[in-house]
Amino acid sequence: VQLQASGGGLVQAGGSLRLSCAASGGTFTSYVMGWFRQAPGKERDFVAAIRWDATTYYADSLKGRFTISRDNPKNTAYLQMNSLKPEDTAVYYCAALLGSGSYSWPNDYDYWGRGTLVTVSS
Repeated sequence: VQLQASGGGLVQAGGSLRLSCAASGGTFTSYVMGWFRQAPGKERDFVAAIRWDATTYYADSLKGRFTISRDNPKNTAYLQMNSLKPEDTAVYYCAALLGSGSYSWPNDYDYWGRGTLVTVSS
């Protein structure tokens, strides 16, 4: 499975961005799709995950500002980010989990995209 994240960029605080993660290979509906982020000098943190049936999970601190979704026919997952803050600045990664595992634990994911940089200016 190959994952390609896109949509990052520079945005002012309070703005919005939508990230996309296009998957190829495998059966998209077999995977839980997750988004993680990693700020400079910090660990990779869970952002959100979505099951094949659109059940969603979020980091508590991001609920209400971020929305994860997926379009199964298009083999694509999305992360809509609103009301962005400078502390949201990070490289955002999409990942795919096949089978059982913790949706919020990066080590349980099987495949990773390269990441896309989001920079929020104050």
